[in-house]
Amino acid sequence: MANKMMYIAAIAAGIIVVGIVAAFAMSPTGTSLPEVNDSNNNGNNDSNANENEQIMRQLLSPAIPDAPALGNNNARVTIVEFGDYQCTWCYRWHQSTKDPLMADYVETGMVRFMFKDFPINDHSDKASSLAAQASYCAADQGKYWEYHDELYNNWNGENTGWVTRGSLEQFARNIGISDMDAFSDCLDSGKYADVVKKNYNLARSIGLNATPSFIVLVDGETPKLMRGAYPFSSFQNVIEEAYQS
Repeated sequence: MANKMMYIAAIAAGIIVVGIVAAFAMSPTGTSLPEVNDSNNNGNNDSNANENEQIMRQLLSPAIPDAPALGNNNARVTIVEFGDYQCTWCYRWHQSTKDPLMADYVETGMVRFMFKDFPINDHSDKASSLAAQASYCAADQGKYWEYHDELYNNWNGENTGWVTRGSLEQFARNIGISDMDAFSDCLDSGKYADVVKKNYNLARSIGLNATPSFIVLVDGETPKLMRGAYPFSSFQNVIEEAYQS
């Protein structure tokens, strides 16, 4: 993992600072984010090095320790999903692609998978951010991924009112949260508001502008952006190619 971070940090000076991620459309096998010619940026590299390293550490690390990555921490491939719990295409990807990806690649140790909040569907009620905060409140009781799945299993459209204080508490009961008082206090206090905002800012800092977006990180290779609810076959192509290289 250290080698992966060092390599990506080395090319991130061009990718992240220029914001090149947003400029590429996804091809069926993934769009490589190419290295940027930095001949005119030598004076900026040193000043940006610390910022880029911090960004890469965020990208490769769970938002909080109790919301761990799934799979093998030493896997050659890491996939980071940036999503919104109200997003229609995030929901469709969760329903159609997540389970086979988990079964064939994450549970077999070939892929490390993480989720980062990118609540771009927030309106004045900040419902997407509130749902994301609730997932971390569930993580306090060891139920992050269960709550993550419960949110998508109960999805009911974008900004239709299905994310409420009451519904979030009911989802917690559904997955067996044992201390509902602690869960409610966590939500009321806004304990994880800054964590969600930090994830959002991370997405913006690397040029993302849509959900779901997936960053595919492979040891020794340029990161790839998969922007959209691509089918399992597209992920399969990218992963298999990584293991053949």
